[in-house]
Amino acid sequence: MPNAWTRWPLREALSREGLSEARLWIGRGVRILVFAGLLWTTFAGGAFTGWALAAAAAGVVLSVVAFRGFFRTTLERRLLPSIALFAVLEATAFGFHLAGAQLPAIVLWCVCAMTAMERLPLSAAVPCSAVALGAYAVVNTDNWLTTVGTTAGLGLAGYVVRLDAEARGNAHRLLTQERAARKAEAETAALAERGRIAREIHDVLAHSLSAQLVHLEAARQLIQRSTDLEADRAQLLERVVACRGMAREGLDGTREALSALRGEMAPVEDFLRDLTAAEGVQLDVVGDQRALPAEAGLAVRRVAQEALTNARKHAAGARVSVRLEYAEDSVGLVVRDSGGSGAQGELAHSGSGYGLLGMRERAELLGGTLESGPDEEGFVVRLRVPV
Repeated sequence: MPNAWTRWPLREALSREGLSEARLWIGRGVRILVFAGLLWTTFAGGAFTGWALAAAAAGVVLSVVAFRGFFRTTLERRLLPSIALFAVLEATAFGFHLAGAQLPAIVLWCVCAMTAMERLPLSAAVPCSAVALGAYAVVNTDNWLTTVGTTAGLGLAGYVVRLDAEARGNAHRLLTQERAARKAEAETAALAERGRIAREIHDVLAHSLSAQLVHLEAARQLIQRSTDLEADRAQLLERVVACRGMAREGLDGTREALSALRGEMAPVEDFLRDLTAAEGVQLDVVGDQRALPAEAGLAVRRVAQEALTNARKHAAGARVSVRLEYAEDSVGLVVRDSGGSGAQGELAHSGSGYGLLGMRERAELLGGTLESGPDEEGFVVRLRVPV
């Protein structure tokens, strides 16, 4: 892990990412002014003629190319090429100085010092900046106090520019991470919502179709065993009507699931009263009744439906009781049957066999539990979910 002296500035700090349009244009304007001033001070006085003029023009072009290369190599974090290009810039500044163009040389030294402090690791930036500012101090004709103050100010300004670029880079990186986190959170929420909707629709259809299959299987067995279909017409009609009721119940359940997902759901106890009344089952409600979260309410509804369907399939003729329990921080449901004659033939094997397993997974997703198994007399299903 590199320390503060050997660590490169952030890529976001060295690039133009995160800069506003106004700041980009200000930066371009400053560079254009500096370059225009460099050209003016180099060629306006007529100090260069002939080959000297060509050499001065070559020096200006070399400075521009070296600066562009320096920016690229520092962005790519290539230390040796960056130092080599910095040396080229320093040599160009000395060339201007030896040719008598003092102002271009001073501008190059000062810009090099600040740029090195901004874009290089401190272990390389401090020596490079010191060389550039030392050269400026040697050729400066002001008194020593002014020279020292200017040199220190330029070094401090370069470090401040570095800190500003680092702060901008950190802010841009944090913003990028936050956007990525929000995008991932939104995608996760969308997937969770899709899974919740799919689970609700699946549970409704699985319950409805399983219940219909119970009645259709009973009708099939009745037809298969019957010797006089006309005599058994009433029973067959009863089964067909029951299947139609199950289909209607499935449609109603689907609408109910969609309403619950919109937050428009009737109280759980009202649903259980209607369900148990239709099944001829006893219902007890214990505790202070209150509104339940949508997920907890749907879990109670689906478990009650699945448990009653299983009782019809596997404990025909048994006494079934349903108990809804409100606790301080949870809600519970107990569905118990007394054991019956059981289903005959394929009726006991109708359905997928994964109903209670799916209900258990639903309860665990909510942080609750679902237990099912033989009781003293018959079979019991116990659900508890936090609210």
